[in-house]
Amino acid sequence: MRFEQVGQWFLSQIIEKLSRPLPETGETEAIDSLILTVPVDSFEAYRHWLTQVCQFLNVEQVRMLDEPTAAALGYGIADGAILLVIDFGGGTLDLSLVQLDRETQGATKPLGFILKWGEKLLGESSGQKSKLARVLAKVGQNLGGSDIDNWLVDYFTETQGLTRSPLTTRLAERLKIQLSEQESATEVYFNDETLDSYELHLDRTTFESILSKHQFFDLLNERMAQLLQQGRRSGIEVSDIDAVLLVGGTVKIPAVQDWVKEYFDAAKIRCEKPFEAIAQGALQLAQGIEVQDFLYHSYGIRYWDRRNNCHNWHTLIRAGQAYPMSGPVELVLGASVENQPSIELIVGELGADAGATEVYFEGDRLVTRQLGGGKTAVQPLNDRDGARNIAQLTPPGNPGSDRIKVQFQVDGDRSLRITVEDLLTNQTLLQNQIVAQLR
Repeated sequence: MRFEQVGQWFLSQIIEKLSRPLPETGETEAIDSLILTVPVDSFEAYRHWLTQVCQFLNVEQVRMLDEPTAAALGYGIADGAILLVIDFGGGTLDLSLVQLDRETQGATKPLGFILKWGEKLLGESSGQKSKLARVLAKVGQNLGGSDIDNWLVDYFTETQGLTRSPLTTRLAERLKIQLSEQESATEVYFNDETLDSYELHLDRTTFESILSKHQFFDLLNERMAQLLQQGRRSGIEVSDIDAVLLVGGTVKIPAVQDWVKEYFDAAKIRCEKPFEAIAQGALQLAQGIEVQDFLYHSYGIRYWDRRNNCHNWHTLIRAGQAYPMSGPVELVLGASVENQPSIELIVGELGADAGATEVYFEGDRLVTRQLGGGKTAVQPLNDRDGARNIAQLTPPGNPGSDRIKVQFQVDGDRSLRITVEDLLTNQTLLQNQIVAQLR
């Protein structure tokens, strides 16, 4: 079966599952709008193929948008800007230097190329521009996260005799993902056939040395040099680039972000939407659609656990919470010592339990089990001078009564804001103050 046929079957199956039967007739109701995004270098060929496929899709309107423009819309970049979009996913690295077209950004012209509008397909004769972004330079490399996973498996094969398999590749990927958030990572592997077990441990220093061994950064530098050289032929210097947009899972690797900072000022680099920027930008084409994202981590505050005689963490906001939040989370606090002059609060991002993880097969089913015995990994977000203090108490506080009420709220930019009220004096000590940036 040719890949064009597989693609047509894949799209048809998705549309079929999304469509709903009409209660009156039982016929399938057509989907109002479908928006597809494509890399700029495949735009023309992909558009031609999709134009044919869309004739058979049960969709009223189909639009296509190039991914650099979608990423720019998702990141909220103004028209006319010169952008470098670094799309670094599982299999490929694409660097696109583009300039948003001022003319096609206006309200009088449609965004993207319309492949299908009602029963009419629009082709080249429509006079509509096919791109919103003018491509100034474009380079690519067959390099991505899957290559890194294989390098990690090679490393553990050489150092621990690990057997190469889909499972061990998946474990390597999990280590890689963890190292984007923490300095070291551990996974446990159990072979139910040989009864051999391995504990895979990796820190960032070793991880980056593995990348260097495989000329990872040399390849990145070659592609960047090639792109900037193309840009100079169009009269674009590094200083002319207004923003650098990072897209794809591999851009979350800290070493990759550090590599980008070697070329561009950190203020120009945007990496807060590596996965959703393109999808959110595409959704902006549909009128009346609101994008509501959610938090990927839980968050809490530190407290003294008298029972265990140590600090612990109380969860305030759980992973999966949509933002902006519809209402605040409230917490009432009191003084812990006599004549307490102020109250401090440390907010932390709560990770997974730090105990070991056992991974094994039951038949052909992959099973992951937490072994326990560990503590929750926490990354404090405001544990620094000047950031912990949320309330100056005048008069000083004393144990035995509630003193302040704290309201926690997450806004649309994932900023954690607090409002603090002194219950004794009825004064508002902080009003909607940002205390941390959440993820």
